Amino acid sequence: MLLTEYRPFNVDKQLVEASIKANKPLIVTGVLQRANAKNQNERVYPKDILAREMRSYMEGPVREKRALGELDHPESSVINLQNVSHNVVKCWWEGDDVMGDVEILPTPAGNILKALFGSGITIGISSRGMGSVSDNLSEGTVEVQDDYDLLCFDFVSTPSTHGAFLSPKGLNEGKIQIPEYKYTNVNNIIRDIICDNTGMCKC
Repeated sequence: MLLTEYRPFNVDKQLVEASIKANKPLIVTGVLQRANAKNQNERVYPKDILAREMRSYMEGPVREKRALGELDHPESSVINLQNVSHNVVKCWWEGDDVMGDVEILPTPAGNILKALFGSGITIGISSRGMGSVSDNLSEGTVEVQDDYDLLCFDFVSTPSTHGAFLSPKGLNEGKIQIPEYKYTNVNNIIRDIICDNTGMCKC
């Protein structure tokens, strides 16, 4: 069974604009996953299982620079390279939280993701994995079982877990500025990106 876990990411618009202007990679950081906590799907990831999978993920895909993820969540266990938007470059634990640095790639999907972040759109981060679950009736939760296999982390449009927001790498603490939104919806952003890249503009 395909298991997904969502949480919202929020990136500073000014950092995205600075990354584009300087032609430098955009790296965002935040909570990727949380152990021992019920999400909005009533699902709980036991820490021993999640720790095992994160250790394998860090020693394999992250270390080998192939911890790729997609923009939007496919109903598949295969990472589609045509839709890759980012690469997880570093992971670590803070208590029960799995933290991560994520580099947005200069791919078509990555450019869309960067534009969404730059327009102040809240995007969710979602783990994708395979495994089974078991009902814990006394707790009213569904617990992920020992056969769980973490595949990747994707960016998605609908976050459904409580928790941490992403903050840009290197952003200083202090006064938070409310961004001015250029776009009213995601369709406008995608239309403008296609227009800029192809010259084919649709009203």
